Amino acid sequence: MQNALIQMLVLMLLGASWGRVSPNQLLATQTRQVLTTAIYYYFLPAMVLLVLWPAEIGKQSVQISLLGCSSIIFAALLAGLIVSLFKIAKPQAGAIILAASFPNVTYLGLPVLEQTFGFDARAVVIQMDLFAAAPLVFSLGIAISKYYGTHTAGDKTSWLSGFNTPPFWSMLIAVILSLTDIAMPEPLQKLLQTMSNAVAPLMIFALGMALSLKGLRWHYLHFLVLIILIKLFAQASWALLLSDWLGITAAWRAPAIMDIAMPSMVLGILFCDRYQLDSSLYAVSVTLTTLFSMISLPFWHTVLT
Repeated sequence: MQNALIQMLVLMLLGASWGRVSPNQLLATQTRQVLTTAIYYYFLPAMVLLVLWPAEIGKQSVQISLLGCSSIIFAALLAGLIVSLFKIAKPQAGAIILAASFPNVTYLGLPVLEQTFGFDARAVVIQMDLFAAAPLVFSLGIAISKYYGTHTAGDKTSWLSGFNTPPFWSMLIAVILSLTDIAMPEPLQKLLQTMSNAVAPLMIFALGMALSLKGLRWHYLHFLVLIILIKLFAQASWALLLSDWLGITAAWRAPAIMDIAMPSMVLGILFCDRYQLDSSLYAVSVTLTTLFSMISLPFWHTVLT
């Protein structure tokens, strides 16, 4: 676990340094967009196909989906109850709920858990993302953003749009091939493996480019404490209790819970911008939950192993 966090920290710092150095006058924002787009459209679908094609899709996939969905909904309800009790303004309330609910299951979870638990952890992360986190991001996440934010009458954003993406199409193909017992050709396997090897380091490097404390304000302090407590501890505690009830196998239990314990997802900043939530608060939340995860993730690793 320690080696994985050290590697993560080094790659994030390299990514963060891009904003100051700007090699060849390429801005960090532009470069990050190119990297994440390439990952999303090419390299991540290749990994999804590589991992899910030979995987056994069945009971454990349903368990992972239930664990992920229930943990996200639990955190959203808890955060929603607290912001309602304290009558927090809607732009901040929406940002708090998004930051406290949705973990960075892939961009941070994949490299950290693969380094910690080995290649088999990829299957847990990808299924947690495609069968739980991503569907809720594009349904519950959009619903939260619309309720607490502002959107135009012509906004036709649909929760179904989340399914029309390269990783989902790759997942659908992989599941069909897995269920029909079609063997993966060796040349294709080698190609997919080569592409998959690029995903983890590029993800962390791109994440480092997105981290910033520029929007930090003193009046955000109590909001940030709330987000950190729910996202890094309360949500994972719920997942820990639920995992025993679901009967998740020992090999998948630790990586699944630690994937839920990951810091806030980066994608939420786009929702905040689109629906006029507090983008600065959300950006700082991503940065601080990522930094505090250096403490919380070793804690959960010790508890679970």
